[in-house]
Amino acid sequence: MNMNKSILIIEDEHDISRVLKDYLVKQGFAADTAGNGVDGMRMLAANAYDYVILDIMLPDIDGIELCRRIRENSQVPILILSARGSDTDKVLGLGFGADDYMTKPFSLSELVARIQAHFRRYDSIAQQQPSGNILQAGPLAIDRKSYRVTLHEQEVSLSAKEFELLYHLVKHRNQVFSKSQLLDAVWGYGAYGDENTVTVYIRRLREKLERDPSSPKLLRTVWGVGYKFSEDFASE
Repeated sequence: MNMNKSILIIEDEHDISRVLKDYLVKQGFAADTAGNGVDGMRMLAANAYDYVILDIMLPDIDGIELCRRIRENSQVPILILSARGSDTDKVLGLGFGADDYMTKPFSLSELVARIQAHFRRYDSIAQQQPSGNILQAGPLAIDRKSYRVTLHEQEVSLSAKEFELLYHLVKHRNQVFSKSQLLDAVWGYGAYGDENTVTVYIRRLREKLERDPSSPKLLRTVWGVGYKFSEDFASE
């Protein structure tokens, strides 16, 4: 299933990038490496990669800043690698458009499981029938085919994972999902993921969609359980 999927590894530690590339190739991926941010941007401009593994500590460009620059021109999925495991780093990384985050040292098998989960979900969405592409909830419209969201007829810019999380919640409106259920449904690896990732994405969706993110009407917290899309929003 991994044939023709290409991955760019932007990592300045040669031993890590070599091991990563060898392991990914053994799993059926095509993989290239870049030892710094400038080379990484050059390779991204020249090639249509399906996935990027990005180290947060690069010799020339901070990985978070590089992630932001990539997002200006591309929606390619980005997984950030970091030797720092603080929640601050995680929020910054996801806030600038990363789709996932792992802390060094990490398990190669877990890394590949996350990448494969992404492609399984992406391929599943791509193969869905074109009928019924538009999901409507009051003033909110979600176009599954084009990954386009409008609120009160104004387009809202979302990353791929923000879109998929919103789509899942709206499709199952008024149903409450735990963080682990959302990790499994949207990221595809509830057993591997960090539930704080869901918290970050919910907050970012609220900032983009809610009139008052501190008092959300659309994406509501059900304390002690999880989150739901409130159907009451549709009547506002």
